[in-house]
Amino acid sequence: MTFQQNLILTLAAILLIDDGAVHGQITTTLKGHKHTVSCLAFSRDGKLLASGAKDGAVILWDVATGKELARWPDHKDMVTAVAFTPDGKTLASCSHDSGISIWDLETRKLAAVLTGHEKDVRGLAFSPDGKTLASGGVDKTVRLWSLVDGKEIGKWNGHTAEVNCVAFSPDGKTLASGGWDRAVRLWDPASGKLRATLEGHTEFVRDFVFTANSKTLLSSGKDGIIRIWNVEDGKLRSTLEGHQGLVRSLALSPDGTLLASAGRDGTLNLWDMATGKIVATMQEGVLGFLVVAFAPDGKVLATGGIDHKVTLWDVAGIKEKHRPK
Repeated sequence: MTFQQNLILTLAAILLIDDGAVHGQITTTLKGHKHTVSCLAFSRDGKLLASGAKDGAVILWDVATGKELARWPDHKDMVTAVAFTPDGKTLASCSHDSGISIWDLETRKLAAVLTGHEKDVRGLAFSPDGKTLASGGVDKTVRLWSLVDGKEIGKWNGHTAEVNCVAFSPDGKTLASGGWDRAVRLWDPASGKLRATLEGHTEFVRDFVFTANSKTLLSSGKDGIIRIWNVEDGKLRSTLEGHQGLVRSLALSPDGTLLASAGRDGTLNLWDMATGKIVATMQEGVLGFLVVAFAPDGKVLATGGIDHKVTLWDVAGIKEKHRPK
């Protein structure tokens, strides 16, 4: 038997074991991608879920039925981020192919392709009013785009290395960017001025999320430590430690009580934000949890990974049956 055949049998065995171990918490399994699921996003009303994968495809799912509503295989390389406008009428996706695709969800057709980044685009985020799209990429820039005409309306050069992620604060007054220079930078979207540089990560920054009141930012990266920052003064408040190595994805429940984190160590942790303690943990071994996203009602958590699937989990069930030992 060849090495590849052995690997396939091993992965299949792990998948069967894991499905049996966590079956009580799975609400839906969405199958459609042909490679690793690399990004996820829910629409604000929770009816739609978008997923992107290493196969270059973006899939739009009906959350209630689990059915595939649309498939766009247009990207030439791994899809790195997907984002809905607040009104749920438009979806943006980006890829290692350097393009940003804008999809009209009413017609299910490609509405525009935004070009300007010189290399891979890694992160996307819409402003709360849905009029502006922010992007970050390997060319070390953060860019702003108008959704009215698709034109670039801002280009910021503060980073000294690749930009992995961008996010608007819920109040729209701050745009965060992070990347390989180990820093999180906070910008004023209106003026383009750099307000603060948050330094503390010892390796690259991979993801972050704002709290609902826009006063706190949680960031993660290759050093395995989740850092909690005060947005107003740029100071580090505290840290959360529970992963070994890269923490690739973060998601905060809508009520702000739970933080989900997915690491390259194959672990998914749920953290109590009031105590800073892990209240549930799941391990998927080599298949891993790579990306996580909370549904707007906070009752469902979506995950994606190397097994090519998107899985929807019952959050209450995870908390009940996967308490840390």
